[in-house]
Order: sequence, then C-alpha cells, then structure tokens
Amino acid sequence: MSSILSTLPALYQDLLPDFFRKDAPTETKATCSNCAMSRASAQATVESVDGAEHLFRPDTKCCTYQPRLPNYLVGALLSDDSPQMAEGRRRIEAKIDSRIGVSPQWVKPPAKFNHLYKNAHQFFGRASSLRCPYYALESGGCTIWAYRESVCSTFFCKYVAGRDGQRFWMSLKTYLTLAEFQLSRHALLQLMPEFLLDGRDKAEVATGPLSVEDLDDAAPPAKVYAALWKGYAGLEKDFYRACYDAVRTVTRDGLERMLGLDGTIEQKVLEKLHTQATAPTLPRVLRFNPDATVKWLPDGSVALGSYSEYDAVALPGEAYSLLVEFTGQKPVDAVRQHLRDHKQADLDPDILLELHRHRILIEP
Repeated sequence: MSSILSTLPALYQDLLPDFFRKDAPTETKATCSNCAMSRASAQATVESVDGAEHLFRPDTKCCTYQPRLPNYLVGALLSDDSPQMAEGRRRIEAKIDSRIGVSPQWVKPPAKFNHLYKNAHQFFGRASSLRCPYYALESGGCTIWAYRESVCSTFFCKYVAGRDGQRFWMSLKTYLTLAEFQLSRHALLQLMPEFLLDGRDKAEVATGPLSVEDLDDAAPPAKVYAALWKGYAGLEKDFYRACYDAVRTVTRDGLERMLGLDGTIEQKVLEKLHTQATAPTLPRVLRFNPDATVKWLPDGSVALGSYSEYDAVALPGEAYSLLVEFTGQKPVDAVRQHLRDHKQADLDPDILLELHRHRILIEP
C-alpha cells in the first residue's frame, strides 16, 4: 500500500500532519488506465447498477469535471520546467491568457461550465462538451496531474471499501479543500492583501447569473479584469509563481495554525473514517436495505446497488433470496444458524461484510 501523502501533489509532502503518512486505501476497482465505467469495459457492463445509461464515454471517462486550481498550485505548475509537464504548462498558460475564470486566488472553470455541471449532473462522464481542458485525449490521462486539486485527488468511480471508502475519500477532499482555501489566502495576504480586505476571497456558495461574456465564452471586460488584478494585470503568471514561493515557506505548524479548529476537527473525522475503511468490522445485527436497487442479469445472477449508482455487488440469484432473512431483529450469527438449519445454506462473514460495506445490508 502507498501512503495518503503519495496520492497528493508533492507540494504537500512536508506540510501535512504525520497522519497522512498512513497507508491509503488501494482503489483497485477504479481502473483509470482501462476505465471501469467505460462502454468498452466488460466490467462496467456487469457492475453498473442500472445498466448502460450510466457508463462513461471512452474519450472523457470521469473527466467531465473541470478543476478549480488554487493560485499556488498554478504557480507550482508554471515553475515546473520538466519536459513531462510541457503540455500541462502550455494548457494552463493558454487558460491564463484567455482571462476566463482567472483570478488572483483561482484558475477555475468558466461560469457557463459551472451552470451546466450543476444542472446536468446526470450527464457526468457522458457529455464530451464537458470534458476537462487539461484532459489528454490521445492518452486518456491528465496533463496537470502532478498539480491536481482536491476533487481530482480524491474521486473514484468505485471503492474497494464501498461506502466506507467513499466516506474516507470525501472527508479527505473536505480537508484538502480547506487547506487550498487557506493556503491561497496566505499567498494573497503576502502579495495582494487588498483582495482579502475587499472580501473577494469568500467561499463560492452559489452560481450567479451568467453574463453575456459567460454565454459567449469571452473574457470579462477589460476594466473589470484590470480592477480585479490591480497592478498584476498582464503579469498573472509571475503572480502565480510568487504565490507558489509564498506557500513553499509555510511550515507544518504554520499550516496547522491556518486550518485552526476546523482543521483539527476535519482531521479527527478523517482518522475515524480511515479506520473504518481500512480495518472494517462486521456489525452484530444487520438488515436488508429496502432502498437497495436490484437488477437481474442474463446469467441468473443479481446486481445489488445502494451507496453509488456506479458500483454494485453481483451475487448468485439463490444468494439473493437469503438476504431477506436479515431483518435486523436477530444477531447475524443467529440468522446464519437459521439459514444452515432451515435452508441448508449460509453466507460467509466476508460476503456479509462486503454487502455491508456496499450498504446492501445495513445496521438497524
């Protein structure tokens, strides 16, 4: 297993607490190089809960989300002159030159994309028009992966630990998002404090009305852009590099102070969920989840889903009939004994644990 830190951009290696050196859950089911959700994948056909309508396009995979990159990660990418990052640098430079979604705190998606993403999420992975601008169509990879943000670092279509794995990675995303917000503000405090004093750094909680420029994929008016960037208009790339330099001086203790009580709480939640994802235990009492989806497959087996529309558990058809015996009224051991005595059948604890992790069987 690799550490949690190894799943994140290298910039965080000396910044995050010791907890992040623990082993990360290994997500072997989310096979990005041979997309488990692609229409070309036999695994996706078997494991999708509701059939082919949820499968991803091979030429987008799950990359129909566009990242919001904090200023210091943009600067880190621009400062990386390695040949491996040449295409990523070219694309981020083109994005900055477009002035669309470019601010002292973030390089983010256009407002029109946010509107579409929010209102057409059912087309996630299926609409080429939503494809990430940093996606490498030829290789199916990411041109800026070494400097990815929190969502791209923590999303998987399927989780080995089921719902427990999903909760861990979502909690890690929350922690990293807080770190991105505070570190980007730290850089702004050094370089453009008036941006903070004017309240321009507030968290974006809603999408505002679209402007003509948003609809036409055009840059904001020159006066608006100049007012946003002050004396750095035209020097944005230098500004982002300076943000990276400012964040590189932050110590582990310094980041802890920036994150404050929110960071302490989020880390404790993360530690708890890490244990649940990596060292699961079978609950004493379980019941069949009445909200689980059931799809009978041509070979007589059944696909059961609950926690995610992208992930299901396949069982022999005869095993499905045993699950209704788990009513939440008796301990698991008693139900298994009943099955052995009256149906000459049994469900192994490992199978029951897997069903619980996918929330097919739930605690009362």
